[in-house]
Amino acid sequence: MTNHVRFDSLFQRRLDRRDLLTGGLALLGLGAAHRASGRSLFQPSVFPLGVASGDPSPDGVVLWTRLALEPLQGGGMPPEDVEVVWEVARDERMADVVQRGTTLASAALGHSVHVEVDGLEPGRWYWYRFRTGVDESTVGRTRTLPAPGAPADRLRFAFASCQHYEQGYYTAYRHMVEDDLDLVFHLGDYIYEYEGREGRVRMHTGDEIELLDDYRNRYALYRSDPDLQAAHAAFPWVVTWDDHEVDNNSANDISEEEGLPAELLLRRRAAAYQAYYEHMPLRRASLPTGPDLQLYRAFNWGDLASFHVLDTRQYRTDQPCGDRRGVACDGIYDPAATLLGETQERWLMEGRDPSPGPRNLN
Repeated sequence: MTNHVRFDSLFQRRLDRRDLLTGGLALLGLGAAHRASGRSLFQPSVFPLGVASGDPSPDGVVLWTRLALEPLQGGGMPPEDVEVVWEVARDERMADVVQRGTTLASAALGHSVHVEVDGLEPGRWYWYRFRTGVDESTVGRTRTLPAPGAPADRLRFAFASCQHYEQGYYTAYRHMVEDDLDLVFHLGDYIYEYEGREGRVRMHTGDEIELLDDYRNRYALYRSDPDLQAAHAAFPWVVTWDDHEVDNNSANDISEEEGLPAELLLRRRAAAYQAYYEHMPLRRASLPTGPDLQLYRAFNWGDLASFHVLDTRQYRTDQPCGDRRGVACDGIYDPAATLLGETQERWLMEGRDPSPGPRNLN
């Protein structure tokens, strides 16, 4: 039998004298309001990282959240799995619920939740939320793809990449939320692995990340940005990675650090891949196995467009010329060099539609 707990009982175990004193003071001014809402004054939100959806299909989508009481301290959750209720509705007020279920936030996966919903109508918007104990997440909005081959005369999407937390704010995501988009594509470098550096717009916490808890904390830091959270909650996302989700200029099992044994990079990659899965709205087909994760995939937007989402890091040969820019060397002419690897390249070529109809976007 799976060992799991309900969040309300979990939180009771976490109450200490400081919580009680803080809550007692808050009761003086806010008790009536909280009694009316049904929430406990003593309970912090377990959904500080927001919600997200992704990898839509004509009849479904992946719904994501991650429970965390102390998101920048490894999550602060118990060693048990935690029961979570999810709901999907046709309206933002969540009055017309069409599906509801219960799942477990797995402790082994950082208490992340990945719900694969199916049985929805194609080509329409839905709203969703999560609940555990008396705590509810924000309401997110998502949509399904048009039916296969259905006429589609419009697709509005944005793409993002290279969102170095220290180099600026995420106001572009605020503008995405204000636009009438259907999808957001993230093309990689969702996080950067570098240590915190003084004199930047804002600062990473800690040293360069290498271990699973380090990667979890870094994703939590990025997800603490309100504009990024809002964009995740507003549209379904389709994601892939580049190098900084693991290590700068890493290629397959080759580190940019000359002479580093492959097994050390693969150990780091396993931690990075697990943290990536834990924080992205990906299907179970992308659940990592050690340092391997199946990420490339395809979908169609009715008869308008065909998308192939590529992985250009996991199977590639090393960058030639010692990673130096603007330098020519024999390696750039190597016919065996590859970005995709043989299997992914074959999948891509076999999956491309040669007809003049759908646009092939890779």
